[in-house]
Amino acid sequence: MAYDGIVTHAAVEELQDFTGGRIAKIYQPTPTDLIFHLRSRHARGKLLISINAAFARMHLTEQSADNPQEPPMFCMLLRKHLEGSVIQRIEQLGFERIVHIDARSRNEFGDLTEKQLIIELMGRHSNVILIDKESKRIIDCMKHLTPAVNRFRTVLPGETYVSPPDQAKLNPLEMTGSDLTSRIEWNTGKIDRQIVGIVSGFSPQIAAEVVRRAGLPHKDAIAAAFEKIQSEIRGHKYQPTIFFNERGKDDFHVLRLSLNSDRTETFKSVHQMLDRYYMVKAQTDAVRQKAGDLSHFITNELKKYKTKLKKLNKTLRDAEDADKYRLYGELLTASMHQIKRGDQRAEVVNYYDPNQEKVTIKLNPNRTPSENTQAYFKKYNKAKTAKHVVAEQVVETQHEIAYFEGLVQQIESASLKDIEEIREELVDGGYLKKKHRQKERKSKHKPVLDHYYASDGTLILVGKNNKQNDYLTTKAAARDEIWLHTKDIPGSHVVIRSQDPSEETLLEAAHLAAFYSKSRMGSGVPVDYTKVRYVKKPSGAKPGFVIYTDQKTVYITPDESLVLKMRNQPARETK
Repeated sequence: MAYDGIVTHAAVEELQDFTGGRIAKIYQPTPTDLIFHLRSRHARGKLLISINAAFARMHLTEQSADNPQEPPMFCMLLRKHLEGSVIQRIEQLGFERIVHIDARSRNEFGDLTEKQLIIELMGRHSNVILIDKESKRIIDCMKHLTPAVNRFRTVLPGETYVSPPDQAKLNPLEMTGSDLTSRIEWNTGKIDRQIVGIVSGFSPQIAAEVVRRAGLPHKDAIAAAFEKIQSEIRGHKYQPTIFFNERGKDDFHVLRLSLNSDRTETFKSVHQMLDRYYMVKAQTDAVRQKAGDLSHFITNELKKYKTKLKKLNKTLRDAEDADKYRLYGELLTASMHQIKRGDQRAEVVNYYDPNQEKVTIKLNPNRTPSENTQAYFKKYNKAKTAKHVVAEQVVETQHEIAYFEGLVQQIESASLKDIEEIREELVDGGYLKKKHRQKERKSKHKPVLDHYYASDGTLILVGKNNKQNDYLTTKAAARDEIWLHTKDIPGSHVVIRSQDPSEETLLEAAHLAAFYSKSRMGSGVPVDYTKVRYVKKPSGAKPGFVIYTDQKTVYITPDESLVLKMRNQPARETK
């Protein structure tokens, strides 16, 4: 992915509608994220600014975030200085990933003051800094940098703001193709890496695109390819696109790129593209951090039960020799007069064989013939008992494996609100110990189900973990509504809130069931559907486990864009 200077340039251009507008509200839902509610005559929206080390970015968002009950100190300071202020300008510093937002307001004495919010989007060095525009003094910042951390500049309240060090790169709109080629050392090779070091705002992705468009990387071809990209930037010929890859290495950019991908999705707005791309990535990262210990525990438990199943199956195979041990005991009993102490083996006639073939039986020379006989009968009884007991343990272990495989899938598709319910479930099941700070009594709140809407406005409910699945199927759903689940594959319970949905709605619900399953990246995923009345939860079954009958099956290739469309699809009245 490349949130580079070009993407920043395009994002800032689309924010110009807010110049002259106001900053209405400011929130800080996480230590790394800020949300500004902006309003102007021409537009209104929520501007997300994130200094997350892995996903530093700035874009308008349609997503909602849970805010802490008590706003952080930096959020309160921003509210004091910026809420209600008028946005004077929003501009990018050259082609760097640095954006300045100038805002004017009146202080407590009624005097006009101008503040500048500086947004530095530079990976782990990202920061948001509020300064007094006239004096350049830092009022406060999200990350404090002392001289011990950064010798070049100190970023602390009261200090004079100093921009990040100049990298002496060329502005892509103020240079020519020959300016670029004159700086390239052609004998060194690695042309794309050299371009990154020469042109401001060019990521490795765009530099590689220059080389690809050039074909043979000689001077004239490189210059022409660069000037073509330069022309697209100058002419605002943006084509915001996400390039999806089945291996999970999705990419995006505002320019038309010749990337290999499994599918692409194009957007009208740069901000729509960024919001769509980071919605899943950032949430997945946040869930991964919050569920790190939980995911580790579930993975280890799954490995433990799979190892146990291998051992049980070996014991079961060994127990298959039970009948052989009984036969040896009976044959030794019938031939005891032929055996003496010290014999290492006995050749006896198998009276059960129609051909009366002889059988060689190993003996312990230190035992009497009677003791050898009894030893085989003991082996027989032990193997017979083990066969019955181990067979039961195999079934129990298979159930545990299926249970933890389901939890692995649920962690992968969980949102932040789902994680604690999975943790509570493991505590209730005795797999995890209750933390001392947890209340003894169980939470009485109802699980919150995900809501989706079919093309005709029909509501579709989705359970994202076992607590939600149980609640949805056994309590929330009506008997004649339609229930869906992937066939023999761990996944979510899905219910269509209709007794007679259209075929299109049924297929859209099946997309949800396939997407929120272990086979979300597969194709031709089998999805069963039946009426809720035919779905039963066996007594004593684990959370989320049900059996069902009278089902039909459809085959679905999950489409993430359709799932997202259904999430944002407004409900409409249907006949």
